[in-house]
Amino acid sequence: MREYHYLVDREGRVFHDGTEIVDPAVLEFFLRAMRRTDDGRYLVLCQGEQNWFAPHDTPFVVQRLGVSGETGRVRGVELRFAGGYREPLAPATLEAEGGHLYCTVRQGAFRARFGRVALQQLAPLLADDGTGPALLLDGRRHPIRGVGRGRPA
Repeated sequence: MREYHYLVDREGRVFHDGTEIVDPAVLEFFLRAMRRTDDGRYLVLCQGEQNWFAPHDTPFVVQRLGVSGETGRVRGVELRFAGGYREPLAPATLEAEGGHLYCTVRQGAFRARFGRVALQQLAPLLADDGTGPALLLDGRRHPIRGVGRGRPA
């Protein structure tokens, strides 16, 4: 079985032998087909080939956001990844760690980190009422775990 090795940088760009992979269909396939091996590595199987990924911290980096709703009342946030892969944000999974913001994707199977641009887009949707920062969606407050006063243990 042939093996290929890829690097994923902190902005979610994928590289093979120093060359960035930019084909949207390939990038989307990688994110949809990725799985964790028993030893914690990231693997995509494709036509009898093993494609191994070595990320900065996670291969899932939110590059941009899509926001739905009207002015003053955001109803939902769509996470946008390399290659056009998209999925809705599960706001209850927001967590800050080590100066970065994370959530889970692929039904909780993977941790995704918000990239620089995605954080800038998210900032207007955040508020702090004195109990710690939270995402405001559709009139509901979704606390960000790991930061703020009275944070969950």
